[in-house]
Amino acid sequence: MSINCKGNLISLSTPRVMGILNLTPDSFYDGGNYKNETDILTRTEQMLNEGATFIDVGAYSSRPDAKHISEEEELSRIVPIIELLVKKFPEIILSIDTFRSKVAQETVEAGAAMINDISSGNLDEQMMKCVAELQVPYILMHMKGTPQTMKNENKYQHMLQEILFYFSEKIKTVRELGINDLILDPGFGFAKNITQNFELMNQLDLFKNLEYPFLVGISRKSFIYKSLQTTPENALNGTTMLNTVSLMKGASILRVHDVKEAVECVKLYEQLKQ
Repeated sequence: MSINCKGNLISLSTPRVMGILNLTPDSFYDGGNYKNETDILTRTEQMLNEGATFIDVGAYSSRPDAKHISEEEELSRIVPIIELLVKKFPEIILSIDTFRSKVAQETVEAGAAMINDISSGNLDEQMMKCVAELQVPYILMHMKGTPQTMKNENKYQHMLQEILFYFSEKIKTVRELGINDLILDPGFGFAKNITQNFELMNQLDLFKNLEYPFLVGISRKSFIYKSLQTTPENALNGTTMLNTVSLMKGASILRVHDVKEAVECVKLYEQLKQ
């Protein structure tokens, strides 16, 4: 199993780690940490040295109740940083965390390699067509509503069945459009409460039945730190534990703030398999 990133085939037979680079001032954990080029380059270099295969860059916060920003502001935040990173690290594989087709178009033109869409095309009807034309890998995530409304959208009759059906429908559309490289993200924390997130983790191996690689993004999320009665800053151990569970249930990519610890999880998991 592999994906084509700017002409390079990246094998997912061994799980990969995606490091998070937030350019937003209001993300729940590291918002506002990277305010200048030096901080951004230092942080990116650290994640690459620690073993990140992908760097996921986002300029629109998707935390619950996040402030909505315009397309123009998102582009002004992210495009110069893409150009900066590609110039400094020519081999870097950048994933762009956006639900807007124009942002996808301009960031790929600037040197990005894949699109990570929290809405799976639901918030921009041109997104899937755009990705098909760009012919880049596409990460589809399950979410209901928007970042501003999703915490009130966690009503399900049968959550796992609904999520699997959601992806089945999306996969059908993606295939018809000719998108070749697809990664699924069950969307931990998006329109799901604490109990539902743990139910999703417990049944995560069901996603293998869809026959596409899947990504898990649980890094320091509230269902972890609230369960431990702590804070995002103190949720690394809980994150590491559930990242390990995710690997054992078939995850192909871990999306994390803490690359070193996630890479160690993958190394030990691979040793365990042998």
